[in-house]
Amino acid sequence: MFLLAQSREQHMTKFIIITGGVLSGLGKGIVTSSLGKLLKSHGFSVTCIKMDPYLNCDAGTMNPFEHGEVFVLRDGAEVDLDFGNYERFMDLDLTSDDNITTGKVYRHVIEKERSGEYLGKTVQIIPHVTDEIIRRIWKVANDTESDIVLIELGGTVGDIESAPFLEASRQLRMELGDDIKKCFFIHTTLVPTLSVVGEQKTKPTQHSVQELRAIGIEPNVIVGRSDKYLERSTKKKISLFCDVPEEAVVSSPDASNIYRVPLILDEEGLTDYVLKKMGLDEMLEEKQPDAPGLETWKKFLERYEDPTSEISVALVGKYCDLKDAYTSHEEALNHCRGETRTKINLKYIESEDLEVEDNVEKLLGDVDGILIPGGFGTRGINGKINAIEYARTRNIPILSICLGFQVSVIEFARNVLGYVDANSTEFNDRNENPVIDLMPMQRGIDMMGGTMRLGEEKVKIDEGTKAHEIYGKDEIMARHRHRYEVNLDYKDEFEESGLIFSGKSTNMKRMEILEIPDHPFFMGCQYHPEFTSRPMKPAPLFLAFVKAIKEQKE
Repeated sequence: MFLLAQSREQHMTKFIIITGGVLSGLGKGIVTSSLGKLLKSHGFSVTCIKMDPYLNCDAGTMNPFEHGEVFVLRDGAEVDLDFGNYERFMDLDLTSDDNITTGKVYRHVIEKERSGEYLGKTVQIIPHVTDEIIRRIWKVANDTESDIVLIELGGTVGDIESAPFLEASRQLRMELGDDIKKCFFIHTTLVPTLSVVGEQKTKPTQHSVQELRAIGIEPNVIVGRSDKYLERSTKKKISLFCDVPEEAVVSSPDASNIYRVPLILDEEGLTDYVLKKMGLDEMLEEKQPDAPGLETWKKFLERYEDPTSEISVALVGKYCDLKDAYTSHEEALNHCRGETRTKINLKYIESEDLEVEDNVEKLLGDVDGILIPGGFGTRGINGKINAIEYARTRNIPILSICLGFQVSVIEFARNVLGYVDANSTEFNDRNENPVIDLMPMQRGIDMMGGTMRLGEEKVKIDEGTKAHEIYGKDEIMARHRHRYEVNLDYKDEFEESGLIFSGKSTNMKRMEILEIPDHPFFMGCQYHPEFTSRPMKPAPLFLAFVKAIKEQKE
């Protein structure tokens, strides 16, 4: 503890904790990401922690219908979609340490109890669980040596499962001397407008802040989520009843796109208020020479909001009822929109609907390109196969990712090589032509969580291929999340028939990129390029896909 306390004093890290009230899905993650962007624009080093109060150790085993997209970090950690926004807005590469879940914390505490590390003490939520939460927060602060650690607390104030994290946050503030300059609280709440009277109602915010105060936490800023900017009278009322200065009540109205939110919050005075109250304004002279500012962000936004051309893309997926399941794909296309000034109309199509042959032309006949994302399980696979065949035979640009890559191999084997029973052993482990098979490293594994091929690995790209032209380099680093791979017994036959594997793992045993050279754009990859796309740095495969569609349409 002494060594840890020493390291805590050395780095002088400041903490900003973002909580939420009234209901979930208010956009705490966007507020957190936007504030991080604003602070980085002033030259401060920033990192981010998400405290998730679910008992899962990570998001890897969660159904996309229930929790949205599973985002994969560089080190292979499976986390929720908020991390995608953190990385995109702040241009960060986060790690497993940045995701603190109830499951992780409780498992660690129980393992310590079983090994006798508590020396016979009664193990309790306070202090043992809260101490473990605080230890993990400090580990991130010490490892990154960031000026500021942003901490988003998932869930809503008042939830039973959030209580240990809120208590740990309170204890952290007390440990730092109850100093607003060291530990700052931002509370995000809903300010609804009743259509009947057209009045912004502050009662939900008042009750939420009362709940937070009962825990022992006083918010320093209140961010009001609403359909429109908060009226002056609304801000005054929240200020009066929630005991914060009027300038600390910030509007976060619905925005035309999420990339405008940092500018809205900045115009509302959030940046200046945080800088002043946390004493960060005193450090600006030292930070400003290296400060990136917001000019590049504003230029991206100008191009994004003023498109000069328009295309349509069909996303053929298995979880289209919840579009959050494909957030990173949509944002990667949005990054391409900003880069190319192209409005991209995304049409979500359930792959099961394409299993009816008459629906293929009906649903895909009006699109300019097709995107096949990842997924798991047999449901809707034949619909994806039909979509891929449609794109291949009609010369429609198509990009297939992870499961989409594997299904592209199956489609080619069935319809070009003539193996009508070709399949993946994930869907049929007794077929005679398993062109997609379980990776050797996955055999014998019976645990689900965190057991796939996960995280960043090197991919080698062959010269003279479309993939090499797109990336402009011989090697890239790419994030993976899969259990199955191309069966090498069929590799030569595929390539002799026109489907080549232009990207491979460093040991040349795993196929990573496929392409059909004489097709306008038929590309697939086993990895997930959408996870590393950024607003000012679109994923190269996505950008090439959009450019190919534009070129063909012109």
